[in-house]
Amino acid sequence: MLLMFKVKNYTSFKNESILDMRATSYVQHPTHVIQVNNDLGLLKTTAVYGANASGKSNLISAMFFFEQYIFSQFINKKENENFENGEIGMKMKLEPFSLSDNINDASEFDIIFLHNNKQIQYGFECTPEEVVNEWLFIDDIKVFERNGTELSFGNKYQKMLSSYKKLPAGRLYIAVLEYFLDDEAKDIILGDFIEFFNKEYNVYTEILFESTVKGLAGTVGLSKKLVNDRAFRKRIEHYLRLIDVGIKRLDVQTETILDEYGKKKKEKVIRTVHDIYNEEGNAAGEKYFDLRQESTGTLRFLAYIQNIVDMISNGGVFIVDEMSARLHPLLTKLIVDIFCSEHNKKAQLIFTTHDISLLNNNQFRRDEVVFVDKNERGESSLYALSDLKVKEGASFSKEYLQGKYGAIPIFQYDKIMDGGLDG
Repeated sequence: MLLMFKVKNYTSFKNESILDMRATSYVQHPTHVIQVNNDLGLLKTTAVYGANASGKSNLISAMFFFEQYIFSQFINKKENENFENGEIGMKMKLEPFSLSDNINDASEFDIIFLHNNKQIQYGFECTPEEVVNEWLFIDDIKVFERNGTELSFGNKYQKMLSSYKKLPAGRLYIAVLEYFLDDEAKDIILGDFIEFFNKEYNVYTEILFESTVKGLAGTVGLSKKLVNDRAFRKRIEHYLRLIDVGIKRLDVQTETILDEYGKKKKEKVIRTVHDIYNEEGNAAGEKYFDLRQESTGTLRFLAYIQNIVDMISNGGVFIVDEMSARLHPLLTKLIVDIFCSEHNKKAQLIFTTHDISLLNNNQFRRDEVVFVDKNERGESSLYALSDLKVKEGASFSKEYLQGKYGAIPIFQYDKIMDGGLDG
C-alpha cells in the first residue's frame, strides 16, 4: 500500500510535490480508510482534478517513469560484459522542468510504501547521464545511501553490502545489488521491494492504455486469468451484466489461428455473448461477438474491472490517468465505490479526472480530493482539498467551478465572443 510519492523537477513539476495517501483525522466516510494501526490510516482513493495542461497527466507520468527507470536498469546476466560502463538496460527519457533560464538537470523521485508488514522508502536523484543520489530505508533503518559513486551503509546491512562497492555513475545501486547479491541477501534487502512493484504497483497512462485497449480487441483476451480461471471470469461477468451493456457472459474457446509467419497454432479466444430477441421481446438465442465488436468504453471497463477485482482480493495500487474517459459517469462512480467499499481491505485507487459529478462530500472525504494547478511560469503544484481548510458540508463541485479551489481553466468570455468566433 502506498503512503507517499514525491516528484521534483520532472516535466511541469519544478518544485517538490508530494502525493500523500495518509488519511487525516476526519471522521467522515470511515470505510474509505484502511486502518494500518492506531497511528496510521491510508486512503483507499485519491481523485486528482485540474485544468487541461495543469500537470495531472505529468503526475501519473512521473509515477510511471519512476517504476520504468528502476526496472530498465536491472541487468540481463547474459549481457554483463557492458556492466562497467553502465550501458545495459533500456534508456528512459528524463524530462526535467524546462521553462526556466536556470536549468537544473537533476530530477528527484521518492516513494514510501507498505508491503508484507514492512515500511520501505526508496528514492533517487538523477540526470540523463548519471545517478546523483540514491537511498533505501526499511522500517526507517538505513540500508544504504549514495552520493555520486560514494556509498554508506546502515549498521544492520553493512556486512551484507560492503563487498559491493563497484558502482558505475549511470547505474542505480539497487540494480547492482539485484545482480550481485546471493539469493538470501537479495530476498532480505530487495525481495519485498521487487514484489511490491511486480504485483501491486500498476500505472496506466492514457496513451499507454489506449494503445493497449485497441490492441486487445483482436487478441486472445484481456488476461490469462480471465481465460483460464473460471471463478474469476464469473466475477467479471457479474460486473459486465451489472453495467447493462448487453453482455450476458464471456465465452472461451480454443481455436486454430495463423501466427505472424503464417503457421497454424492453437490459441484460446475470448468472445462476448449477447442474447437474441424475437418480435415479442423474449430471448430466442445467443450471438457471439469478437471483442473488436464491442465499444471502446466497454473494452476499457472490461480491462479496468479485471485489475480491480484482482486487487480487491490480493492488494494493489491502481494508478490511472483519465479514468473516466469513454466511461459513463455512473461507471466511474461504480469503480470508485468498489474501492471505497468496506469489503476492500488492501487496495488503493489513484486517478485523474474531469468528472465533477463525483466531486461532492457524499462521494469523497476532503483528503481524498487532490488538485493540480499550474502558475503563469508553467510550474505545477499539488495540494489536497483538506489543505484548504474547506468545511465538511461544502459543495465541492460548485465551489470548484466558482474558482475557490483553483485548478480550473481561466479565460475571458467577452474576448472569446468578441474576437474568436468572427476571426
